[in-house]
Amino acid sequence: MQLPSTHFEQRRLESLVENRTVYTLQSAELNVYETQLLARQVELSFNHTVLASMLRGKKVMHLRENSFDFFPGESVVLPPGELMRIDFPEATTDNPTQCLALTLDHDKINGAVDFLNETSPRADDNREWRFTDYNFHFTNDIAVSQIIGRMIFLFTENHPAKDLFTDFMLKELIIRLMQTEARHLLLDPASTAHSDSRLAFVVKFIREHLHEPLNIDLLSKKACMSQTHFFRCFKNELGISPVDFINAERIKFAQTLLRNPSRSITDVCYASGFNNVTYFNKLFKRLTGQTPSEFRQQPGQTSLIRVFE
Repeated sequence: MQLPSTHFEQRRLESLVENRTVYTLQSAELNVYETQLLARQVELSFNHTVLASMLRGKKVMHLRENSFDFFPGESVVLPPGELMRIDFPEATTDNPTQCLALTLDHDKINGAVDFLNETSPRADDNREWRFTDYNFHFTNDIAVSQIIGRMIFLFTENHPAKDLFTDFMLKELIIRLMQTEARHLLLDPASTAHSDSRLAFVVKFIREHLHEPLNIDLLSKKACMSQTHFFRCFKNELGISPVDFINAERIKFAQTLLRNPSRSITDVCYASGFNNVTYFNKLFKRLTGQTPSEFRQQPGQTSLIRVFE
């Protein structure tokens, strides 16, 4: 993702460390930070909830709970007042670090939360949709990346209706951020969600029984839901259907098995829960961009499963 030429035509370079360009609309503020000098422990905070996304270069983020390398294609949601201490280990004039910080209005967040709770109730009666109140670091999926790119365009263009356009985009962005966090908690084996969430229990069951026949009837019974309710809740919270999730998990498991050269592709197919080698090969190619044979020929490579795009 690149900043548009209009940004560089308008911005003033006044500092080599976290040079800030601000674009302000009625419901949000977009801050673009550029750093062209090695620096450590640069402090930054906002009074509003912020989505920070890397565009270019590398940062090392030191937050209250943890520290992590921050690369393009990644974002972090920060609650109001959260202090960031940032290192720039590679920033130079030829290789500047670029990052954006988009403030999220409290009323906009509450409106999106209410909308999800009214239209897409969560699977567990004791859980409602909520916006994260901690530092949530994640890799952007295609939808979030496209929204961020569109937001940059809206803020930097000169259009009389851009406040209206931005309001629509903010609502979608906030909803997708909540869904991304919910999916992360359900899929993370270390998450405490597994102890009291019916969907997390089903996810765990699927992963432990990939080699066995799995269907909606069985999984809905495990979740103590009707088939229709289970299917709707699963797709609302994970973003894909149960069948697509099962197939993706089986392909991930197959990738692990393929690293053992003594196992044939046919053996891997059946051990992963598939009963048709042709279908297995086609699905593997669609989700990873490689055939099983091509994956096996590149030891050490981890192919991305393109299922949440």
